Order: sequence, then structure tokens, then C-alpha cells
Amino acid sequence: MKYFSLFSGIGGFELGIQQAYENKTRCDSNQQKIQTEQANVEYMPSDFRKNVYSTPRCVGYSEIDKYAIATYQSHFPEHKNYGDITKINEQELPDFDMLVGGFPCQAFSIAGKRKGFEDTRGTLFFDIARIIKAKQPRLVFLENVKGLLSHDNGETFRTIIATLDELGYDLQWQVLNSKNHGVPQNRERVFIIGHLRGTSRPEVFPFTINGGKDIVQLFGGSQSERVYSRKGVSSTLSTMQGGNLQPKVFEERRIRRLTPIECERLQGFPDNWTVGSDTQRYKQCGNAVTVNVIRDIAERLL
Repeated sequence: MKYFSLFSGIGGFELGIQQAYENKTRCDSNQQKIQTEQANVEYMPSDFRKNVYSTPRCVGYSEIDKYAIATYQSHFPEHKNYGDITKINEQELPDFDMLVGGFPCQAFSIAGKRKGFEDTRGTLFFDIARIIKAKQPRLVFLENVKGLLSHDNGETFRTIIATLDELGYDLQWQVLNSKNHGVPQNRERVFIIGHLRGTSRPEVFPFTINGGKDIVQLFGGSQSERVYSRKGVSSTLSTMQGGNLQPKVFEERRIRRLTPIECERLQGFPDNWTVGSDTQRYKQCGNAVTVNVIRDIAERLL
């Protein structure tokens, strides 16, 4: 499967898709091994892997933040960066089967100005639509903040859904919380899956809630001033981290901020995934998608 990645950040979609492929082939390969052993025939794992799934391959990505690019390229040096989405010539892009991206949420977040499509950043969605219209990928996989659903009494979300529908896609969506996908972070995001009309349409949603922990908050104040217990879950990592605005925990009779490595773990990344100063590493984590959630969705798409 070939895919094109937009607003790629530090590669959360890429890592999640990679993990989904590895998990899926491992699980189904083990099942095939059991079946072939029961049938008393020779098991050929390499043939099974080759015949059932094609390795997901990123044919290009789009990112403009130099610090995020440095992290991304340290892990995916073979991927080509097409840069600013507004300057991409969609006719020059290679063909791909799936478009993925966590498009900028500042225009829609309840924590922002909520200007939506009046905000210049809000129009970046229409650059997504422009690329989709030209390339007609079989799958579209998008992420945004939960506030997107309620912005302008739902008109912003309705516009997005109507646009994708007009482009020929059947749609499904759900708000998922990272704390229900194996990481202790309270992070609600809406995920949108589009299937090109007339192609196969696997049911991705709904995901059922598996009982993630609740937040244990020890003191009041704004989110950046709150202190959390290690027995609970972290508040949402934000793009405004750095400058002592990181979530804080009470540990061994003292209050301390989370480290960059802890923030990476809260987003499902391996330790030391990000590069740069601590301030930039905090920001990169706050801007990222949670790898575990991407992985779980991608497993259902494969």
C-alpha cells in the first residue's frame, strides 16, 4: 500500500502504520502457521507475508516546521518532503492508495479563536481536498481535535464531511481517547476515515472503550498549573509546552515537570524519538498524533 502523508510532524502516522503492518502480519502469520501445522503441510512464512500484505510505503510527506523535519528525517531519511502543502502541485505527485494527515487544529480547537474557515489555517483543509480530487486515493485517514465537531454549531464539520462526500467518499468517524489505547494520556481526537465509493469498505469504527484510567488531579488552577498523580493519567499534551508549561506530577514529596522522554511515551513513541532542545521536543510531542491510536485504526484498514 502506498500512502502520502500531510502535516506529518514527527512521523506519528508513519510509525503507527508501520506497527500496524508488523502486528497484522505477525498475528495472521501465526494463525496461518497453526492452520498449516494442523493440516500437516509445510509452512512458508515469507510467502504468506508477501502474498497477503504489501508493505506500506510512504511515497512522500509534507511538513514545514524545521524542528519536526529534523526528527522525521532522522527516522525516515528515504521519504521525500514536498514541503508547504499550499505550494504542492498535485499533478506532479506520485500515485498513492491512502492519504493520511492530522491537519492543523488551531482553527477549530475550543482552546483557540474558533474562527474555523475564516482563519487562514482553516483553508488548509481545502488543499487536502485539492490533492484528494486530483489523486483519488482509495482511503483517506484524517485526525483533528474533538472541538472540530462542535465548531460553529457543527457547520465546520458538516462542511468537511460534505466536501469529502462530493469528492466521492463514504465516511465514518469517531472520537477516540488515547487513554483507551494503551497510553496514560487523556487526549480526545476525532478520526475520519473515507473510502472511495465503489471500493471495499472495511468497518473501522466503532471502537469500544476498554476502561482507561481516570485523571487524578491533586491541585487546581489552569491546565499548565495543575499537578497530577502518577496513579492517574496525564492531561492532554499541548503545543504550548516548554517554559515550564508541561504537565507536572507529584513524586517523592516534590513536584516536577514531565521529561521529554515521558512525553514521548505518552504519545506512544520510543524513548528519544525527538531531537533538538527540550523546548522543541516538548512542542513536537504536543503537536504529534498518538502512535497507538493510529496503529489500532490502521490495523483495521489493512
